[in-house]
Amino acid sequence: MSLEFSSSDDTLSVKRVVGALDDEACREIVAVLEEPMTVEAVAEATDRPLSTTYRKLDCLTDAGLVEEAVGVREGRHQKSRYVATLGRISIALDGDNELRADIDRARGHGIWSDR
Repeated sequence: MSLEFSSSDDTLSVKRVVGALDDEACREIVAVLEEPMTVEAVAEATDRPLSTTYRKLDCLTDAGLVEEAVGVREGRHQKSRYVATLGRISIALDGDNELRADIDRARGHGIWSDR
């Protein structure tokens, strides 16, 4: 039995997606990212060190579960902001008894939306 992945947006590694969601710190970060937040705000909200927060956000971004936008100015520095793009994940058997993972991206809640 193999694990197949499909997405309405693009194809990502199931291993990366499931690995990210299997990590408690990553799940906590996804839970607090209802709106764009800086790394510092995410670290504070999850009570995690900045180094851990950066690593987990990289993992979530690589898995396609979080988006990053650069360009929010604070003084002379640009700050990245992150937001969760995960709407729903389902894993099921298809007609050939093969596992299939489907990810629906959150619509209208991304960094580039008009919210």
